[in-house]
Amino acid sequence: MFLTISTTGTPERPATDLGFLLHKHPEKAQAFSTSHGTAHVLYPEASADRCTAALLLEVDPVALVRRGKGKGRSGAPDAALAQYVNDRPYAASSLLAVALSSVFSSAMKGQCNARPELAEQPLPLRIEVPALPARGGAELVRALFGPLGWATVDAEAVALDEQFPEWGDSRYVRLVLEGELRLADALRHLYVLLPVLDDAKHYWVAPDEVDKLLRAGDGWLANHPEQQLITSRFLSRRWGLTRQARERLELVRLAEADDTEVEDIDNAVDESTDTEERPVPLAVQRRDAILAALRAAGASRVLDLGCGQGQLVQALLKDVRFTEIVGVDVSMRALTVAARRLKLDRMGERQAERVTLLQGSLAYTDKRLKGYDAAVLSEVIEHLDLPRLPALEYAVFGSARPQTVLVTTPNVEYNVRWESLPAGHVRHSDHRFEWTRAEFREWAESVARRHGYGVEFVPVGTDDPEVGAPTQMAVFRSEEATATTKTATTTKEEKAA
Repeated sequence: MFLTISTTGTPERPATDLGFLLHKHPEKAQAFSTSHGTAHVLYPEASADRCTAALLLEVDPVALVRRGKGKGRSGAPDAALAQYVNDRPYAASSLLAVALSSVFSSAMKGQCNARPELAEQPLPLRIEVPALPARGGAELVRALFGPLGWATVDAEAVALDEQFPEWGDSRYVRLVLEGELRLADALRHLYVLLPVLDDAKHYWVAPDEVDKLLRAGDGWLANHPEQQLITSRFLSRRWGLTRQARERLELVRLAEADDTEVEDIDNAVDESTDTEERPVPLAVQRRDAILAALRAAGASRVLDLGCGQGQLVQALLKDVRFTEIVGVDVSMRALTVAARRLKLDRMGERQAERVTLLQGSLAYTDKRLKGYDAAVLSEVIEHLDLPRLPALEYAVFGSARPQTVLVTTPNVEYNVRWESLPAGHVRHSDHRFEWTRAEFREWAESVARRHGYGVEFVPVGTDDPEVGAPTQMAVFRSEEATATTKTATTTKEEKAA
């Protein structure tokens, strides 16, 4: 990825003042490590008449994919290949915008300690980006940069192949911007609009992206005619973040119209008396639902199969009715973290007698797991390849055979309600599958029939009338346990009579 920033000078104001503003000496070639590669800053020319600073970002697309969090196993094979074979090393994108803010951070803020007066002076600038992805074409490029004070916005479409003009143009343009602007403003324009034109971000869009957008858009974004498109694309179409950004931009616009401060307008709520309830995290709701089901089953000796880092084991230990708790996981590292979480090395003797952590695979039968009242498989089955599910099924329901088994798994239908989850992607990179409610019900009922269990289904989390709850839970009760419960109930009724 490559761009150049050029300016011309006069005897009174030499062009090499650009080096003061960028905080990078024209006589040096410098390299900077960024989160996505190595950024090089060099000056192809540096004289009193003309000075050009170049930013070259070297990106390794393979390393980028391997370092980043995956997007799941869904999608076509060519989509997976596209993670490695793509335009990232060459076309200006959000990665170049990140490098701009990292390498030229002081310049973007309008700070110049050596020559403070320079930062406020407009410069005759020429910015060139040889390869810029533009979803919307040259017209959109001109619509975005045109209202920002640039005298020239030249977006020349790049042909797919110059040898075959009949193939038409690619989605890339060669961008040239010319005009008299403050360097800080020019860099902020690029920081926001490069990823907007690419219409993609190659990193996680967190809530703090709203603050970054508003800082970089200060002074121009609130009144930009394409504000809606800019905010939506910059925030990867996350409607919650986009709405938040637009609300704050509207406050800025109103403040400018009234010649007042934003704080003077946005004073309707006293934050010190804010009593709005915060939503309970889904993980907490899931643990609460599991604990309620275990208590309803009358379980006292419980297996947490696939216990991970011990969150559920910790919750079980707080309730004295659970007299024996066994956490099982194939990962020794996870068990070590669980032991630290539970403070096993400092736990009192009586409490320590209630808990055991075991390493084991749920794909194999294990005699240590037999004879327990209940077993929990919380967010476990979706981490197994489908062909391995029968092995887990037999190990739990056929061999260990606890009286009660609780299984929770994501409801894939609910994924459309997660604003941060791209369409067609699973919730976690290690999920081998995610089931609809009908698919989960079909699997659970077939398991129950094969092994002599009854099964009920419980929604966990907000139960959406269209797509259901985010987590689905199956409560299996063995026929023996059900018969015992009915006998005990009948006996109590007879004694009462």
